[in-house]
Amino acid sequence: MGDRPPRSVRLPSSNFPDARSSSPACAEVSTPGLPAPDGDRLPRRRAGRSGQRRRAGPRSADRPRDVPIDAALARELLDGLADAVVTADARGVVTLANAMAADLLPEVTRGGMLTLAGVPALADAAGGGATTFEAEHRGRRLAGVRRTLRDGGCAWYVRDVTEERARTDALLAERSRTAFLARAGSRLGLSLHREQTLRTSVTLAVPYLADAAVVVHRPPPPAPADAGPHWVRFADGDSAPVTGNGPAELPGSVPGLAEALDGERTDASPWLDAELADLGHVLPADFGRPGTVLVTTMLGAGGATGALILVRRPGRAGFDQRDVDVVREFAARAGAALATADLHGEQTHLARVLQTSLLPPELPEIPGVSLAGGYRAAGDSLRIGGDFYDVSATADGGTFALGDVCGKGVGAAVLTGRVRQSLQTLRLVERRPLELMALLNRALFDAPGAARRNQFTTLLLGTLTVEPDGALWLCVAGGGHPSPLVVGVDGAVRPAVVGGMPVGALSAARFVETRIRLAPGELLLAYTDGVTEARGGPGVLEMFGEARLRQALASGAGLPPRAMIDRMLQLVDEWLDGQSQDDIAMLAIAPASTRPGARP
Repeated sequence: MGDRPPRSVRLPSSNFPDARSSSPACAEVSTPGLPAPDGDRLPRRRAGRSGQRRRAGPRSADRPRDVPIDAALARELLDGLADAVVTADARGVVTLANAMAADLLPEVTRGGMLTLAGVPALADAAGGGATTFEAEHRGRRLAGVRRTLRDGGCAWYVRDVTEERARTDALLAERSRTAFLARAGSRLGLSLHREQTLRTSVTLAVPYLADAAVVVHRPPPPAPADAGPHWVRFADGDSAPVTGNGPAELPGSVPGLAEALDGERTDASPWLDAELADLGHVLPADFGRPGTVLVTTMLGAGGATGALILVRRPGRAGFDQRDVDVVREFAARAGAALATADLHGEQTHLARVLQTSLLPPELPEIPGVSLAGGYRAAGDSLRIGGDFYDVSATADGGTFALGDVCGKGVGAAVLTGRVRQSLQTLRLVERRPLELMALLNRALFDAPGAARRNQFTTLLLGTLTVEPDGALWLCVAGGGHPSPLVVGVDGAVRPAVVGGMPVGALSAARFVETRIRLAPGELLLAYTDGVTEARGGPGVLEMFGEARLRQALASGAGLPPRAMIDRMLQLVDEWLDGQSQDDIAMLAIAPASTRPGARP
């Protein structure tokens, strides 16, 4: 038998489902090698239940059909929207307004002209061709967006954004308040001067908090306790803060001011309809009638430092609770800054008094003696330290002292004051250097334990006596201090050896006394170890040293005391080159009569 072409056999579609249809049908399968029956074929079944032959292409269910619009359903959907929807035809006649539109925009009615509706913002936007608007209407904040329709008309979608804008405004206001308080704290923290702090307080408050700000405060000591209140004002018409002294009745003329000045923690509450007479003493003459006034206390660590008065004009909104909270916080920061400035002022005053009493005094005029002193404190802020010198005139010449107390700064300066005061007192009963030093040692050593701990000093005490020939005799006692140096006429430098032990360190301390004669043209330099221990130079940490000091003195031989001291200070400053230093004190003594040829 030859090869026959394959024939088709119809099988039930339940065994071979057609992927193109889910309805029952038959599938046609090729069966190679099976001959067809002679004379006829198997009968074909009609595809599908309808008996129609299956056809390729889309089914009728896939073709779009026109569905009638359910007007009631559409209206229900529109009325359920959270936005107001208003439509108008090409002429501007309102054709539709949903339920939310009736609530937000009751003035807009169907059949009316949109441009004539009683909603000004919407009417202006529709008439002007704008696509958006936002405005207040009936106590609500409304935002609208316009969309163009196919028939030339338009639809407006209007939304109530009152709460959204309120939240945004509240957030922005809170940010603004936070930024204001941060800026105020920063500026107030930079001021340590009382008057500057007062001026900063009132200028910061205007215009953010009020149209005018006044700080009423009591003047600090030494002002009398019954002095009237002082005030500082800044208003939006002032070019700079204005100060003044208010009358004694000012606190009673402004409600709450007396309580605020006394530091009473009352709730700050604004009061309205303030009469100009109440604030006429502190407000500008052309300020006009006040609108709202708020008074609050300014508290520091020790109580009230002042009272803050804020005034707003009638055209400005009053103080709400959030404003009151910000004002209270601002007043607290201003009060703390003012208290800090007062404390700094007190400390500065005390330091100035201490400085005045401890700085080396002007040297007296002693016949036949030429004197000069030099001083550098380790701390530049107060310019006081532990090194000192002192000279007093006597009937037969004079006395001098130069010392270096233990420590630096204020503590050393206080001990310096004790030593100098003790010397002045003890000189009333003893002027001989060696005996005077022994008395001073006993006075320092016998001080109470807390005051005596580490309280000692190295010291030179001496007397000056002028000889008829112009020479100068010095009797010098040493208490553990570097020996003074004598500069000869020929430039030779020799030490005036004095030893001894530090004064105040031991009850049985021993001291040494020596006598020195200065001929005309010679000079004695007494100095503290801050000179030789000054670190600098090429190696930065190298000490100035005694050898370099001797060389500098030798090169300046013949210079008078003032010129010699200035030269030494200049050389030490150049050696330090701006680096930190220890306290330095120098005292130069020479006969007033000079030898022929000596430098003036």
